[in-house]
Formats: sequence, structure tokens, C-alpha cells
Amino acid sequence: MAYKPFDLTGKTALITGGNSGIGLGFAEALAQAGATVCIWGTNAGKNEAALKQILSHGGKALALKCDVGDEEQVETRFAETVAKLGPVHACFANAGVSGRAEVKSFTDMSTEEWKRVTRVNLDGAFYTLRAAARHMAGHKLGGALVGTASLAAISGQPRGEHYAATKGGLISMIRALAVEFARQGIRANAILPGWIETAMTEKALNWDRFRDKVLPRVPMRRWGQPADFGAIAVYIMSDASSYHTGDTFLIDGGYSLF
Repeated sequence: MAYKPFDLTGKTALITGGNSGIGLGFAEALAQAGATVCIWGTNAGKNEAALKQILSHGGKALALKCDVGDEEQVETRFAETVAKLGPVHACFANAGVSGRAEVKSFTDMSTEEWKRVTRVNLDGAFYTLRAAARHMAGHKLGGALVGTASLAAISGQPRGEHYAATKGGLISMIRALAVEFARQGIRANAILPGWIETAMTEKALNWDRFRDKVLPRVPMRRWGQPADFGAIAVYIMSDASSYHTGDTFLIDGGYSLF
């Protein structure tokens, strides 16, 4: 018999950036656990392909095109999500873009590049989590707010200051949300991935010099996979984590320890 607190039947999850990578890993696992799932993404083709994949697990799902860096779009799409699927019980602010380390130094980084990254990774997370917190506080059913951070938040990467700032800021935002909304039954936690095989990391992980230097530092001696994030998504959304908030879940195969 399955452990009942992990049963997500009757609950709805929203995952931004849910059409590929870690976001799709979240979405598939949540669907398999019984949740209704809504994914947001900016690429209509990827949204459609991901939706078919999620629906193959049974249950109900929805895919909407949304640029989380656009405040108006977030508000509109969130309202549409609720109108079509009912109350949202978990919101995963997962959408993000990588930094471009094409300059020789942080001192050469353009304001445009800084804003390109912060617009999606930090502003987008703010718009998304704000809409979700407002909604959850209104329906009084509690819920889970989740942010996808990065190793960049706890380690130094030359020319990656903009990306690091967004991920460090996201962890801090999540901690503040955990304290502010705890009495309303709303939990907030961050997930901090290590080196995971996704479209965002494909170039680096397939560069022989990078692979030869970094992979030996991963105690498990493999790159992470989106499916490695399914269990934590189910746990965070489920009743099993009803007293667990304000945490940062480090899932990196032991990389940060070695």
C-alpha cells in the first residue's frame, strides 16, 4: 500500500519553465502522484510536447505560454490557470535563463546582460511567487511555494555574478516567505540543483575540458537528471512535508561536499 500523505489526488501544481529539464522532471512526478499539473513556458512547441508527455501518466494537465519576466502576463496566466484548473496548491518558480560569460571580467558586463538575467530569474520569480502567495492566502487551503536555485548561490563563478545574485536572492526570498506565511499553512522551500543534464547545461557538460575537470568532483560520478528531482517535488507538495518549511534542498550528487 502506498504511503497516503504522498497521494496528490485532488491537488493542483503550477510549474514555470515546466516544458523541459528540471521543471518537466517536477511535472511528470507530480502527475504520477495524482496531481493536476499546469506548466508555463515561452516556447509553444516545447509546451505541446511536454504536455503530451505529462498526460501520458494519466490525469489532467494544462500548458500555457508565459514569459515570467512580464508582470502582466504572469497575472493573466495565473488567473487563467485557476479558472481552468481550480485552486493552486503548489507553485514551483522554476523558469530561468543562464548568464552569458562572454566578457573577460565582471567589470565589462553590460547593464543589458545584467537585466536580461535578473528580469527572468529574480523578477520573474517575484511575480510568480507573489501571485501564488496572494492566491493561497485567499483560498485558505495552505500550499507550497518552491524556488529553483543553483549551486551558483553558494559558490563563486567568475563572470557569473548576475546569475549568482538571482539564485542567492531567490533563496533569501523563499526564507522570508516561509516565515511570513507559516501561520496560513503556506510552506516555502528552495531546491538547489548541482550539475544536471538539461538544455541549459548541454554545451558545458559536453565540453571535454569542462567534463574532465568537473565530473571527477562529483562523488556519484554522473551528471544529475531531471528525473532526480521528481521525489523532492512530490514530497514538498505533499502532506508529508506539512511541518517542513524554510529549507534549501541541495541535490548535487555530493559535488559541494568534495
